[in-house]
Amino acid sequence: MELICPAGTPAAFREAVEAGADAVYCGFRNETNARNFPGLNFMPEELQSAIAFGRSRGVQTYVALNTFMRAGNEDLWYRAADDAVAAGADALILADMALMDYVASTYPEQRLHVSVQASASNTDAVNLLVESFGAKRLVLPRVLTVAEIAALARQVDCELEVFAFGGLCVMAEGRCSLSSYVTGQSPNMQGVCSPASHVRYREDGDDMVSELAGFTINRFGPGEAAGYPTLCKGRFHIAGDEGYAFEDPVSLDVMDHLDALQAAGVTALKIEGRQRGKAYVAEVVSSLRAALAAPAADRPQMLARLRRLSEGQSTTSGAYEKKWR
Repeated sequence: MELICPAGTPAAFREAVEAGADAVYCGFRNETNARNFPGLNFMPEELQSAIAFGRSRGVQTYVALNTFMRAGNEDLWYRAADDAVAAGADALILADMALMDYVASTYPEQRLHVSVQASASNTDAVNLLVESFGAKRLVLPRVLTVAEIAALARQVDCELEVFAFGGLCVMAEGRCSLSSYVTGQSPNMQGVCSPASHVRYREDGDDMVSELAGFTINRFGPGEAAGYPTLCKGRFHIAGDEGYAFEDPVSLDVMDHLDALQAAGVTALKIEGRQRGKAYVAEVVSSLRAALAAPAADRPQMLARLRRLSEGQSTTSGAYEKKWR
């Protein structure tokens, strides 16, 4: 299976290539990109240089234009598509159907991948995107079991890509509005979930309290790993109980399912983490590259190496086993 690796900076791009990526995905430094954080992403000239470097090593570059266009400001997304094509992107990862139509009409030879943000997870949705826009690959939302992925693969005429490691969105991607309720900014429109400008940590006795736009999201006791404050991973009092209402702060890891995913018809494995540093990229990419070549019995040791890089220093198989509360 193809190994698709994240790059939030040119330095991380080089690390991903050196660590064994088959392809690297990245985005522009604006709202067309769902990881639109300060200090991350690429200017057009940086992207062009990165694509050339990757191509010299036999590595492809996929450009994520994976937010939804705002009425009256569509030109920002159209220009980003123009710039990505001009830079030589091997594929564009798109979520908005109007942008898919623009790319398919303007650049019929350009390879088009459907972003996880499009939230297409059934046969009708996938076939519509393939027939209407010539989509060659679909990145599946993290809500399907391996058996459901296998059933889908038998009924669609495109490649399927799944997330293998990193952040886990428990809601169907492309539909989450939780961040916008508190900060006015959402990952779907502005490319920002829980922007850093709204985040605050404070000490309360022996506890560390995390806040988002003045709302308490979590409280961590001594020695407990403090996670980044997002509403979907907040700990709240609900009906007399205290706990994580939507999702525990853990990372997705499918090391135990690699063979099953390949047998199900998965074309590519994707690592989440464009907001992470180059050390994370190098470690996760090299570990997954080794895991793909290793016998299943040897993979638990590799998982142990990755757990210390994961959110909350713990991992889950997520929907692949569907053992949710």
